[in-house]
Amino acid sequence: MLTTQLSDARTAPLSLATPSPTGAAWQRQAKLWSNLKEVCDLLRIPAKLSADDFQFQHMQFKAGQRIHTIGQPFDMLYVVNSGFLKTVMIDELGNEQVLGFPMKGDMFGIDGIHRKQYATETVALSNCDVILIPFKVFAGLGRSHPELEASIYAVMSRELVREQAMVGTLGSLSAEARVARFLVFLSERFTEMGYSGTQFNLRMTRQEIGNYLGLTLETVSRTFSAFNTIGLIGVDQRAIVIHDLQSLRTLRRLPPSRVRAKADAAKAKPAAAAA
Repeated sequence: MLTTQLSDARTAPLSLATPSPTGAAWQRQAKLWSNLKEVCDLLRIPAKLSADDFQFQHMQFKAGQRIHTIGQPFDMLYVVNSGFLKTVMIDELGNEQVLGFPMKGDMFGIDGIHRKQYATETVALSNCDVILIPFKVFAGLGRSHPELEASIYAVMSRELVREQAMVGTLGSLSAEARVARFLVFLSERFTEMGYSGTQFNLRMTRQEIGNYLGLTLETVSRTFSAFNTIGLIGVDQRAIVIHDLQSLRTLRRLPPSRVRAKADAAKAKPAAAAA
């Protein structure tokens, strides 16, 4: 049986800095290995090889921990089994640019293939379970099973197309439309993962959303409040309820402030009457 070959330092379980019942339970329940079929199912690609011939190791990360860093030698691709992360670039002055938010079924680390070192770093936004795919193992599989190699490259292309689509969005839409499209993107991803696409919690901060969309924290917060006022969404801290997904898909700009003021006043009347 072929298994991933990793150093003791990388395979040792990560302990939580501040143990808690929830964190301890999460670690105890974490899966240690996945076979090839399970990995392919997670990536939404077919696997025609014997599932038990290949085993890939999981690693668990606590929120705030880095999975890989910029400049680290490249040897691994990663697949998110559970949890939420962010991928960032950091310039020579220490400024951070958020490039994406990997979640269940996403592959990351592909930026390291070209120069044999990672050009980005990926940080856990929540407790995460990540499957390690040694690149040498992947390359060996590709040589002997071209159809699998083509499927994996299709997954890589999917990730790049998703990033390019967002870049195009940033250059052509208003600030309000960028936030709306981001909420639609999250809704669609949660639906793909089998969760509710209309009620979910944001794992990223308003600051991180703004960084990703090229907006300020204030603009993101103000836009969320405006969407709440006109009834497109409901907002409670990081909890989001989407009331009108289609309007978010087609939104170009917010209605004039006087229209939003009327909507806000209309919402306030029942509350005042109840008081």
